[in-house]
Amino acid sequence: MHIAPARHHRPPQDTKPFTVRQAKLLKILTKSFWLIILCVSASTLLCINPASGDTHITALSPSKGQPRIVKLLNYFVQRHHYRKVKLNDDLSAHIFERYLESLDPNRSFLYATDVQKFSHLRSRLDDELRRARLTAIFSLFNVYRSRVENRVEHALRLLDSPFNFDIDERYQFDRRDAPWTTSMTAMNDLWRQRVKNDYLSLKISGKTPDEITKTLGDRYRQIQRRVHQLTNQDVLTIFANAYLSSVDPHSRYLSPRARENFQIRMSLSLEGIGAVLRSDNDYTRVLRVVPGGAADIAGALKAGDRIIGVGQAEDEPIVDIIGWRLDDVVALIRGPKDTLVRLELIPTGKGPDANSKIIRITRDKIKLEEQAAKTSIIDIKRLERSVRIGVIQIPTFYIDFEGRSRGDNDYRSTTRDTLKLIDELKSSNVDGLVIDLRGNGGGALTEAISLSGLFISSGPIIQIRDDRGRIRPRNDPDKSIAYNGPLAVLVDRASASASEIFAGAIQDYRRGLIIGEPTFGKGTVQNLIDLDRYSEDDSPVGQLKITTAQFFRIDGNSTQHRGIVPDIVLPTTVDSETQGERGLDHALPWAKIAAAQFQHFPDASVVNELLPAQTEHEARLAIHPSLLFLRRNAALDRRIGQQKSVSLLELTRRNEKQRRDAERQSLLSDLYKTDPANEQDTDASSLEISNRIHTIILNETARILADALSGIKTANPMTDIVSDGTRSTGNTQIPVTQ
Repeated sequence: MHIAPARHHRPPQDTKPFTVRQAKLLKILTKSFWLIILCVSASTLLCINPASGDTHITALSPSKGQPRIVKLLNYFVQRHHYRKVKLNDDLSAHIFERYLESLDPNRSFLYATDVQKFSHLRSRLDDELRRARLTAIFSLFNVYRSRVENRVEHALRLLDSPFNFDIDERYQFDRRDAPWTTSMTAMNDLWRQRVKNDYLSLKISGKTPDEITKTLGDRYRQIQRRVHQLTNQDVLTIFANAYLSSVDPHSRYLSPRARENFQIRMSLSLEGIGAVLRSDNDYTRVLRVVPGGAADIAGALKAGDRIIGVGQAEDEPIVDIIGWRLDDVVALIRGPKDTLVRLELIPTGKGPDANSKIIRITRDKIKLEEQAAKTSIIDIKRLERSVRIGVIQIPTFYIDFEGRSRGDNDYRSTTRDTLKLIDELKSSNVDGLVIDLRGNGGGALTEAISLSGLFISSGPIIQIRDDRGRIRPRNDPDKSIAYNGPLAVLVDRASASASEIFAGAIQDYRRGLIIGEPTFGKGTVQNLIDLDRYSEDDSPVGQLKITTAQFFRIDGNSTQHRGIVPDIVLPTTVDSETQGERGLDHALPWAKIAAAQFQHFPDASVVNELLPAQTEHEARLAIHPSLLFLRRNAALDRRIGQQKSVSLLELTRRNEKQRRDAERQSLLSDLYKTDPANEQDTDASSLEISNRIHTIILNETARILADALSGIKTANPMTDIVSDGTRSTGNTQIPVTQ
């Protein structure tokens, strides 16, 4: 705000001298005047009550071109989004809550009075959006940033004082559903517990006092630096995505910087580790490992791991990243091909006080050949004879678009590679086939359709309804069948999109059994809109990813929200109601349309034997050591995952950690003791446990398919898996019986 210079007036000659009381009053008024001026100058400085301890920091305000971006978002959401949402008070309330959640997800910075001060926006954000007004949004952000500044300074002061770990109190580290803090006293106590907990966690993990103080000091100062570095573009992006995610979880505004990151992720030339990350409170959690990426090849990083530090090369220090923005973490992990990155992480399934470990990954480009389908064979002993089950693992639905467009005769694709592997397995005289889609997050829609066609003669595979309500079926492009024998499809909670299209078609045609966990449930289609085309001054604007269509199975049911429910559900490590699309706010609901015209597969003998196969599976669940381990390990993971608070009593924390570790090792000991095929050191790493679980599930799927093969009786359900060793068959590795 520009303040004009004061005009000088000659004082009246008859002015009487001030009394002492009048002089004091004038002094107070003068101070008040300048305080008012500072507070009014909100575009330059943010003035907070000095009693609160907050300091003055530069405030942010909307740029000249940002209202134009808001108008574009409004236009495309209202005209082209699949969900015909109304911009009204109800949506306004959702946007307000999402914006607060985006700023302060753990409710550790803002006060209840801050939220109340801006509560009028609950019913007025729709009006602000229509008018493309952002002033109030930036004002709320500026208050949040001042609170972060104050909390960091307070946390740093707390590090100078000793903590008493003999006091029996609990810290609620998950405050997503907690009430907003009502007073400075309560906020100070919350942060006292937070810093005390951070200190105790590092102490239990073996850090020295000096190491702890340095680590936490760097961590808190980094939170402060990151908030200072935010620009008005960042504020707009945060708010725009609060708006879009209140419509559906997959629509997103990509700023010019975010668009560049998105384009890198969508190409197969990403030079990094090949992992999809997400923010989870103050942690960076691995959502999934990209098939064919450096992390997948190294095999040390798993979905669910929490990354807490990043180091470059062998000699650079590990940088603590707890509390960092996800974009900043990604930028730190990404790097040139053939360079080393070290990640400090807490393995999945471990408690809050688990010892961290450091893994090393050499950055590389995602390799198409590493994403390719692979085969194996599992031999199962039965009374009459051994049953040979072929397995084709498909990590993603890929296609070499450039090779196809060039007219190459040998271009790679999921369907082409799978067809070759089917021929190899048929020559090995397999009795049944398992298509393993665990961890397959999707890919090319055309490949999901053509792959389905390898197992049916002809007919529709999926139906697509667009934003205008038009429904178009997509059909099998080839009437031939590559494999007509017994079939099972193995899925998990990470199987999504194209994987769900394939599994849904196999289930609807009664072509085979679906086994595993309920799938992710992403049944929507997104389009990208280049907003730069609508820029008024040629400056970069960004990109809009918007939901424009929905998938429906040929029986009329949507794959959205519910996903594919397996015919036989295996023990799972998480509650299926909170996983995938079902756990996302504002996800499109499940829906149903008219079924397409299709005929069931003529030989549904495997599906007809579902009940006997399920009975055999349930009998094994009660006695088979591997499956008992799977169930008990899942229960332990579930119990740890549901924990929302921890004791700040050191003795209690150490005892809790020892009990968890002992319980995990007891499970492993029982598994290895009762199953000779699993003999190894019981001090197994989380990677070994994860790999073992992966194998247990695959073996049980093979057993279930063998159970469904009519007339073949089981020999010994305790020890019927005998696969061991490998032999090479072209580009595939096939485990066989020695």
